[in-house]
Formats: sequence, C-alpha cells, structure tokens
Amino acid sequence: MSARGKARKRAVDILFEAELRERGVLETLSERVTGNDPPVVEYAQILVQGVTEHRVRIDELLSTYSVGWTLDRMPAVDRNVLRVGVYELLFADDVPDAVAVSEAVELARELSTDESPRFVNGLLGRILDLKPTLAL
Repeated sequence: MSARGKARKRAVDILFEAELRERGVLETLSERVTGNDPPVVEYAQILVQGVTEHRVRIDELLSTYSVGWTLDRMPAVDRNVLRVGVYELLFADDVPDAVAVSEAVELARELSTDESPRFVNGLLGRILDLKPTLAL
C-alpha cells in the first residue's frame, strides 16, 4: 500500500472512531496526533480536516445520489470511506479522479463487506459523472 493509501486508511480510522465514540472529529484527530501511536501523517490530517470542513455538502451529495440507502443505513465504514472519496474527488485538486475512486474502492474491499466495493464504486462513479454540474 502506498504512503497516501496508508494515510487514507488512517483518516477513515479516525473518522470511524469519532463517529463510533460519538466524539468530535477534530478532537479525536488531535488526540491521535498527540498520542502518535500509530503516527498520523500529514496527508491523513488533511483528509480528516477536509472531510470535517466540507461534511455537510459531502453528506448531502451522498444522501442525494445513494439509491436506496440513507446515510444512517450505510455501514459506518462505508459512510466514512465515501466521505474521504468524495472529499478527494471534489476538493483535493492534487488527486486524479480515477485515483480517488479506486483508492476508496480498495479501502472498502479491505475494511468492509463483500458488497461494499461495488456500492462505493457505483456511488462515487455517479458523483464523478455529475462533478461538472455540482455546486460546491
């Protein structure tokens, strides 16, 4: 796994932990950075901060374009993988769209259910198709 791939996984871990523990994302990030075990590399911090900053819009897009699934009904891991994927697709100019999608699918394959990679790929693909028309 690449350095950025590991950073994405660490970002998902932090987002998932904050959600599971019902704590603030930035508070959880700060604790993990301070604890440094395992280390939180800069790119993971950028992802967590970016998802947090744009969370309302990201969740709105996921809710709007997820056919048959509400955000609350999605597995928590999938929800957070998708948040990172949408952040990279729409707000991280240095990440090619194809990389954002494929990395999110790979994380879903590694961390979630057998159906998750297909679901993540389909939803991110839909958002990617609509990207030129989306108001951010």
